[in-house]
Amino acid sequence: MKWIYRRLIGVLVTIFSTISIIFFLIRLMPGNPIDYLVTQYVESGIPYDEAYRLVSAAFRISLNKPLHVQYLEFLFNLLKGDLGESIVYRSPISSILAYAIPWTIFTVSLGLFLSFLGGIFLGLLCAYKRSSWIDRILSILATSSVAIPNYILAYIFIIIFCRLLRLFPMRAAYDPVRVTPGFNLPFIIDVLYHAILPMLCYFAAGFGTWLLRMRNSTVSVLGEQYISFARARGLPERRIMWKYVGRNAILPVFTILAINIGYIFGGSALIENIFQYPGIGYYISYAVFTRDYPLMQGVFFLLTVTVTLSNFIADILYSRLDPRVRAE
Repeated sequence: MKWIYRRLIGVLVTIFSTISIIFFLIRLMPGNPIDYLVTQYVESGIPYDEAYRLVSAAFRISLNKPLHVQYLEFLFNLLKGDLGESIVYRSPISSILAYAIPWTIFTVSLGLFLSFLGGIFLGLLCAYKRSSWIDRILSILATSSVAIPNYILAYIFIIIFCRLLRLFPMRAAYDPVRVTPGFNLPFIIDVLYHAILPMLCYFAAGFGTWLLRMRNSTVSVLGEQYISFARARGLPERRIMWKYVGRNAILPVFTILAINIGYIFGGSALIENIFQYPGIGYYISYAVFTRDYPLMQGVFFLLTVTVTLSNFIADILYSRLDPRVRAE
């Protein structure tokens, strides 16, 4: 159990260090939310002095306080569970995250797990059929999906499925004109309909990585002596594939999956912006663009906690799959 306590202490230190670094890095960015909003008012015809007075009066935080005072206030509020209020949206950050998290988890998690399962099974197949036409075709497809950025895939899917075939909508999580949000069948169907393309982007972007990693890991395991010994004992090939090869080959891939689970909460800023999907990634990009300090802090705090905890959980689960880890 000592190794678990050591890792738990490491988790707490990592979270504290990361959120502290993020706090200061955010404030070193050029520009600030006041300048951004003042510019918006000036462009609408309001004189600069009047615009500055209106914006400054609307802020709940003071950017003129010394940096160390702002930092201590941030930590104190964080201990109370208060993430603050968004400067631009004028609403609690916890409410914004509560609204955005389900959308992100829905699309990213489905895309991630479907690409993981598909990549694992096909990677195992490629390793057993290496140098065959199946291996060559799947490896080329996997390499292509890894080489193409996910936002490029998003534009390709929009051109094909939205512009040319007109099968799916281009943006939004649902159509507010046609359906009423709530637990009703038309709304659920419309949400699934709008989520197909974002999920397809996540699937296509991750599928190749899982396939190639599982293929390489399986090829390495197939060369081990205990696989030759199992075959010499006359064990069925199917049993060798799943119990001996698959279980050991999936260990390093499983660790990467556990880490990626933490990143689910971060979404994808590029894909969610392209599809105007109201997930965490969409709010991250908008917060950075508007220099909304509290919203950036809240989102990055969420991402830090989820990624760090997912690594910690991965260590625990990995110890169940490989008892040697517990001997450290």
